[in-house]
Amino acid sequence: MSEISATVRSALDAAVEAIGGQAREGQIEMAEAVANALSDRHHLLVQAGTGTGKSLAYLVPALVHGKKVLVATATLALQRQLVERDLPRIQPALEKELGRDLTFAVYKGVGNYLCLQKMNSDISDPDSEILLEISSLEKDAKKLRAWATMPGVSGDRDDAPEVDRRVWYANSVSGRECMGKDECSFGSQCFSANAKTKAQSADVVVTNHTLLAIEIVDSHPILPERDAVILDEAHEFMDRTTQAVTEELSAGRVERAAKMAKKHLPGKVADALGKAADACAEAIADFADDVRSDQSLSGRLPDLPAQLEAPIRKVKETAQALVNQITKDSEILDPDAQAERIRVKGAVNEILQIVTKMLRPGAAQVLWFDPTFSTLHLAPLDVSAVLRQNLLTRTPVIATSATLSVGKNFDAIARAIGFIESGPASKVKSSEDSEEDAFDSYGELDPSNVQMLDVGSPFDFANQGMLYLPKHLPEPGRDGPSKEVLTELGELIEAAGGRTLALFSSWRGVELADSHLRSVLAELKIPIITQKRGDSVGSLVDRFAKEPTSVLLGTISLWQGIDVPGPACTLVAIDRIPFPRPDEPVMSARAAQADASGGSGFMQISLPRAALLLSQGTGRLIRSIDDRGVVAILDSRIVTKRYGSVLLNSMPPFWRTSDGAIIKDSLRRLHTQFSEDGQ
Repeated sequence: MSEISATVRSALDAAVEAIGGQAREGQIEMAEAVANALSDRHHLLVQAGTGTGKSLAYLVPALVHGKKVLVATATLALQRQLVERDLPRIQPALEKELGRDLTFAVYKGVGNYLCLQKMNSDISDPDSEILLEISSLEKDAKKLRAWATMPGVSGDRDDAPEVDRRVWYANSVSGRECMGKDECSFGSQCFSANAKTKAQSADVVVTNHTLLAIEIVDSHPILPERDAVILDEAHEFMDRTTQAVTEELSAGRVERAAKMAKKHLPGKVADALGKAADACAEAIADFADDVRSDQSLSGRLPDLPAQLEAPIRKVKETAQALVNQITKDSEILDPDAQAERIRVKGAVNEILQIVTKMLRPGAAQVLWFDPTFSTLHLAPLDVSAVLRQNLLTRTPVIATSATLSVGKNFDAIARAIGFIESGPASKVKSSEDSEEDAFDSYGELDPSNVQMLDVGSPFDFANQGMLYLPKHLPEPGRDGPSKEVLTELGELIEAAGGRTLALFSSWRGVELADSHLRSVLAELKIPIITQKRGDSVGSLVDRFAKEPTSVLLGTISLWQGIDVPGPACTLVAIDRIPFPRPDEPVMSARAAQADASGGSGFMQISLPRAALLLSQGTGRLIRSIDDRGVVAILDSRIVTKRYGSVLLNSMPPFWRTSDGAIIKDSLRRLHTQFSEDGQ
């Protein structure tokens, strides 16, 4: 055993003991692989199944490593787990084991922290004026102000009392609208600046995918310097990166900037921007009506529609004129007035950059219009190249998740993040490749110098869970779950006595299931919890966990990150294979590009996406070594189509059957057992 391995093993033992756990083979294997990647400076893709304890498997070697490591997560739940539970519990034990102080911090974007300057300014703006117009928001505003004055508060939105989002926006700013610590009269007290200062000196900094993605794509430092990056929930990183750099243009966004300009910079130039904003809003509203009445206009747009081009071009011209005026006239002495001017410039500059890009969309971009929110979107067709150049050449990257492989193969995720370049010449280097090959023309590190590892799971899936694959159900159509699927779902839930997480690929499916189940289960005491648009996932899951015989119906946001061990979740039902919708602009454009390049959009884009999401969904069932239950996939294509084997090989190895009688009998026995135990 090498000196590094021995140190990591000893530290891992201390950390596991500190949390009251026990050593797991997969966790040890992963920790040693992470330590080697950090030490030898190569990349690592590691799939660690549920129950492995992967957070300790990367946190311990990161802290042993002794250099700065950035951990980026996709979800707030995992971020909180790391900074509020895992790191505080292992810190004292590792400090004793390693004989030195260890520090950690969390850092988020500027908009996640209260802005004291804006909160205390005597000058109102469109964000704060809405609080005066809606009297019911004043109570929330007072609550937030009172919290901000308490000693020791973080100013972090996630720690703040729950308030209406409009109240939060009235007391926070975006990164572009922030005047900076050195110029601000509240600079020494700034919550965001102080959080960043703490993060600069920490051994481990926890952040989110979005902030890291923005830094990578813009090539502009936002986060602290680091020696390595760990991507947890890495299966989501490409999508989060795409979302983070997708430009959005709505009437409300343009009008807000125009109102800010008119209030703080009255004059002809601001008036011109206001008129341009009004004309743009009218054009967007008219186009939204056209799209709603003619579905052929929906989906990807080859160019900016003619009826939007002229008004958007006018917004560009007037926004540019205003930015020029602000730049020329910068001698403002009053700090509040100076802050407002900077905020105006930031808001207008943001609009200027967005409309400039939308007026000339490139071939490598996807432009589309969402009529529901009357918003234009512009997204990159592919982000792997920029991730490869601006992330994978700079520092070692450890990418991990419970679901990274598709059909036992890592190629799809490796291509998505940029470890493998598209094309026949692509090659994944192994640990036996020469050291000289670890560098290329991109920079310090060779992105393709990556090791891939699957450490499995400590759970006995074949004995703990059953996979129900009914062949008799009709293939799904476009109108949501069929009557046969809803009937089967009702019978399964009745057999399970509730205790069901039902996952749907659309809101239509959720609504149809809610209506059907409330009818057929009316005489049974089974609470039905149905997700609505905008609902907090956390509160839904808390209620589901506390009511063991309840049923939770939800859509895509419930497919991942839900952790409900025990008898509350003994059945996970999935209405259909979660293929991307044909009208999803970015995914359909990527699939079309693959087809045009001589490949298969279905096999390269749609199937891997569905496999990873399906694996995440089925992973909601077995969350502890004592869990038992059934996953039911109510889509017959998984057993009747050739691609079904790829999907099945991407999921945990449950015992499989198409016999509904066996499944329902097993669910009844589980329900009886739990009921007798008072659960």
